[in-house]
Amino acid sequence: MKNLLLVIFCCLILIKLSAQTTPQITVKGVVIDSVTNHSVGYVTVVLLEAKTQLSVKGSLTKDDGTFELKSLTGKAYQVVFVCVGYANKVVNISGDVDVNMGKVLLSPAASKLKEVLITAVKPLMKQEVDRISYDVQADPENKIITALDMMRKVPLLSIDATDNIKLRGSGSYKILINGKESALVAHNPSDVLKAMPASNIEKIEVITTPPARYDAEGLAGIINIITKKNTDQGYNGSVNANYNNVYGSRLNLNGTVKERKIGYSGFLGTGNKPSLGADFENLSSFYNPVPSSLMQQGTNFNGGNNTYNSNELSYELDSLNLFSATFNYFKNNNTQGNSQFTTVRRINNNKDYHTLNDGISNNHGTDLGLNYQLGFKRNKDELLTASYRYNNSAGQQFNNVTVDQTINYSAPGYRQYNNSGSKEYTAQLDYVVPIKAVTIEAGGKMILRNNYSDFQTDTLNKATNRYIAEAAQTNNFTYHQDVYSLYNSYRIKLVKWVFKGGLRLENTRVNAVFSSVGSTVNQNYINLVPSISAQDNLNATSSFTFGFTQRIQRPNIYQLNPFANLSNPQYINVGNPDLRPAVNNNFELSYNNFAKGSINISTHYSFSNNTIQNITTVSGNDVTTTTYANVGQNKNLGIDVNINYPLTKKWNLNINAELLQVWLKGTYNGNLYTNSGQQGHIFTNSDYKFDNGLRLSVNLGFDSRYVLLEGRDNWYFSNYYAASKEILKKMGSVFLYVNNPFSKFNKLDFFTKTADFQTYNSNQNYYRAIGLGFTYRFGKLNNSIKKAQRGINNDDTNGGGKN
Repeated sequence: MKNLLLVIFCCLILIKLSAQTTPQITVKGVVIDSVTNHSVGYVTVVLLEAKTQLSVKGSLTKDDGTFELKSLTGKAYQVVFVCVGYANKVVNISGDVDVNMGKVLLSPAASKLKEVLITAVKPLMKQEVDRISYDVQADPENKIITALDMMRKVPLLSIDATDNIKLRGSGSYKILINGKESALVAHNPSDVLKAMPASNIEKIEVITTPPARYDAEGLAGIINIITKKNTDQGYNGSVNANYNNVYGSRLNLNGTVKERKIGYSGFLGTGNKPSLGADFENLSSFYNPVPSSLMQQGTNFNGGNNTYNSNELSYELDSLNLFSATFNYFKNNNTQGNSQFTTVRRINNNKDYHTLNDGISNNHGTDLGLNYQLGFKRNKDELLTASYRYNNSAGQQFNNVTVDQTINYSAPGYRQYNNSGSKEYTAQLDYVVPIKAVTIEAGGKMILRNNYSDFQTDTLNKATNRYIAEAAQTNNFTYHQDVYSLYNSYRIKLVKWVFKGGLRLENTRVNAVFSSVGSTVNQNYINLVPSISAQDNLNATSSFTFGFTQRIQRPNIYQLNPFANLSNPQYINVGNPDLRPAVNNNFELSYNNFAKGSINISTHYSFSNNTIQNITTVSGNDVTTTTYANVGQNKNLGIDVNINYPLTKKWNLNINAELLQVWLKGTYNGNLYTNSGQQGHIFTNSDYKFDNGLRLSVNLGFDSRYVLLEGRDNWYFSNYYAASKEILKKMGSVFLYVNNPFSKFNKLDFFTKTADFQTYNSNQNYYRAIGLGFTYRFGKLNNSIKKAQRGINNDDTNGGGKN
């Protein structure tokens, strides 16, 4: 309660300090259609500083076309009018006295604009024929919250209580950075996105009907994070510092520079999470082969630090030849483990023991990309792009488990080592040519992927007090996967309709070797993947969109790796190297309206066979083993609603909601598993901005239990409050926020139930968090940098959180 009162007191101080009276001017008028002579409502009106082009004030015209803006005197301003279906209009004013602009005439646009030229007045959400995008830079909270928190606002996305990202309730998707697979998100995207401020991101695209040029992986679709690249002539940058009592400290530097034909953009960030412990409980009842019960109670702890870096360099040889290079790097060092007491009850055979696991894990990844783009004089949109990319990601895991306080339990302690990773070599050629209303894309791609895992388990010999390698838990696993693909797609743009369709042919060859046992796995399969989407523009502010596509779910190294994680000897996790890909069929229909704010309503249906699902079985009398298997027949029917609505000129509301009906069925080891039910989420955000630069925001969210083949996962409710204040002539800002102030912990529980056993797991999760931060922006830029419009997108392996 003391911390909460401190937050409220600081907010009141901010309000008091910023409530200063300064001379102001008023700019008002009425917007009129130049052809019909009727007033035009809901026109975006923005006041920009003429010198810096920074946005000062903005609002929408009322139903009768009137508007009124207020700002400080003594500066020259530009008044910008933007409305879909009309040509943009810019009017210069002195900014010394009140201005009544009278009738402001807007002329209807002869054709629809390909892009909004005044970036300061972009809408938050945009629906295209095959994707929906969220403009992070247009969201005022981008200076306060992390990139992961921003995703809660993005249509079709949700974040569960353990920070797993879901796309329409599914963990089978692919995350790209600037249209390319990146080392930044190769291992665990949540780690990096929690450390990265949302201000690093330009926009987030959710591609639910990926066109043929994208690899076919990701059952639910693709999440494309486009980072900020304001690299114009000159330079600019920003620094963002943040401290949170649960997630620790974060620091991020973002810089861009452009000098004639050479441009650079990049960012560097680091985060440090303190090691904190929280209680947990595992309860299991076994029915076969011998009735028994298991109870575990203890404390989990984890902490660590991570560093991430992204760089992009561009060189314009001339107007037709462009060279670019990218380099990304990520590294984290974590400590994790637990202290737990285990009690097993059987008929005439009870046992008790205590284990302590001190574990560490280190993960790192690098990727290097080279692109050459050739333009053609006959058409500036005709492009030929050649790309090469190298990616190397690796991780080391160590578990040291000691056993003591035993009763009728004689198993010794042990140590586990696992060195795993992946290397990829990719070459790609893309060609795009527009012919009047038709745009044709074609290309080819080759991916050579080498996954590996070298693991062993050493068991303590109590007589000699030395560790001895255990042959059954020692292996050197290599997994070669080569993917060769060709694609061709067409985009047709008519007056009201946009059509997009294509085919992608993929040939996958797999060769796996288990050196210790001399066994191999060989697979060779071909997939022909179609994609079709269409958009009907009903009028200037609304549209219908339809899409159908097939998607492939290929297993990743973490699902394939046969390394058995024995950090908890009663609950074992192991991969399955025999996994095969699954094909999913997706249909969707959506309606979008941008007359005032934005509204997106979409319904979708998908079905697939042999999807990769988590399967838990009894191995031994009271030990469960969880692995992956191609057993799931999966059907989803759902509706998504996203609303961004300006309640007043200063008060905005955002709602992101989803409801799904899920059907799952599968057979494993002769046993039939079925489960069905509803799942969904709703996240809301409301913020209010005062004239003095103070902004207050409130976020409420609910994420339901999700349907699993053998049970359900956790649910949670969240509440978040923030205050920010612009300082240093709007070049900087300070912010203060509190997450879930009314409880220190929340309880996350899961349950699994089969004919042989049922298990209940619960974990206490740190819930209350208080943080503060500072952002400062500097520099001045003029002309935009060029970058390759095509590049390598290795989105062909399963990514994201849990299924």
